Amino acid sequence: MPTSSYAFIMLLAGIGVPVLATLNAALGRSIGAPAAASVVLFAVALLSAAAVTLITGPSAIAKIVDAPKYLLLGGILIAFYVLSITWIAPHFGVGNAVFFVLLGQLISAALIDHFGLFGAAQTSLTLTRALGIAMMAGGVFLTQIAVQ
Repeated sequence: MPTSSYAFIMLLAGIGVPVLATLNAALGRSIGAPAAASVVLFAVALLSAAAVTLITGPSAIAKIVDAPKYLLLGGILIAFYVLSITWIAPHFGVGNAVFFVLLGQLISAALIDHFGLFGAAQTSLTLTRALGIAMMAGGVFLTQIAVQ
């Protein structure tokens, strides 16, 4: 698959983050329970992921018992993200909530890449890269915090 296809898919995923936050926050307000809205989101996500797994390779599920257990912490992290953004976005604003999510992503991605954590390809944090990340963070800051 060409790199441009990866970039496009991740762009779509990025577009989905604030949409997900807005929809789930609205669902939480609508039913009066942000945690319950998150449970519904995860139930729909589980069914969607299960359908894709059944189509693409259900035998991989059996290999989970052999995977390092710390790799399952991703489930806790996504639950924390969904629960926190569903609860906070209606009070703080979707833009502000996503700004801080993006800032956290920039910082953690740079550290994961720099140290090659969790088996990621190692990419050193050069001064140029650090300045680029700082510029991205500054741009997001200008679009959210500075205009208020």
